[in-house]
Amino acid sequence: MEANQPIRIYIVEDSQQIRTRLHEMLTRLGRAEIVGEAENAHTAIDEILSLRPDIVILDFHLAGASGVQVLREVHPKAPATMFVMLTNYPNAQYRRICLEAGASHFLDKSNEFMKINELVAGYREQRCSAA
Repeated sequence: MEANQPIRIYIVEDSQQIRTRLHEMLTRLGRAEIVGEAENAHTAIDEILSLRPDIVILDFHLAGASGVQVLREVHPKAPATMFVMLTNYPNAQYRRICLEAGASHFLDKSNEFMKINELVAGYREQRCSAA
């Protein structure tokens, strides 16, 4: 990844309010580009595989599905994408399931929401040093 390229982020969240909050927060970083958003698993799977973002911010509970379904479908086909799972249910069992399915991070929406900024900021350094 070149230093001047924006980090391409896709947001999967069924709450419009949280999608808006994430979009505004990440846009303020100045090095992130929101390439798409979805509120359901079906749309998310299709668009993530099409767009191939650098990072996917993924809600654990989606209307009619779960973020784990998205992980299990997409991660094997897009292993370079970093998946950040967001949840209001941060128990150990869900964490284990998500990490086994391909999530890089598992964050509690109530207590770790702002940590997303740190992960995105650290993403460039991580990818640049690996290149």
